[in-house]
Amino acid sequence: MSDTLEARLDALETRLRAAEDQLEIQNLLMTYGPLVDSATAEPAGKLWVEGGGYSFTLPDGGTRRLEAPDEIAGMYGWPGHLDLVNTGCAHLTATPKITVRGDEAEASGYSMVILREGERWFLWRAAVNHWTLKRTPDGWRIAERLNRALDGSEDSHAIMRKVLAA
Repeated sequence: MSDTLEARLDALETRLRAAEDQLEIQNLLMTYGPLVDSATAEPAGKLWVEGGGYSFTLPDGGTRRLEAPDEIAGMYGWPGHLDLVNTGCAHLTATPKITVRGDEAEASGYSMVILREGERWFLWRAAVNHWTLKRTPDGWRIAERLNRALDGSEDSHAIMRKVLAA
């Protein structure tokens, strides 16, 4: 056998660390929906690094960037967001493609908002996302999130193509 036990253990530790990073990032991103759907604003804002950002498509088609943690947490108290929460909604993050490079990572994938209307549920919004993440002393956190409505725009297509580059 050409590999030493030490080399094999090092390789195994590297693979385990990569799997743990992927799982921690996925769990971080999947935490977002339940937090915002329950109007748990402060912990939602703390999913980001201090000064990180969330850029999203506005209903009028423009975009806006909010800074973490306070502006992002504040968004979950906006009347429009509270209307969604009080009606009944689910912010769903589809399983993203995650690429880890040391203490930095990227994730790309879809998100949807399901909204209740009377006795039925319907897809209210669909978007594509690109997250950049950083490993911190408190674990992985979001540095930037770009969220664009799936409206056929070049901006949304460009974010979809990031999955190829990762």
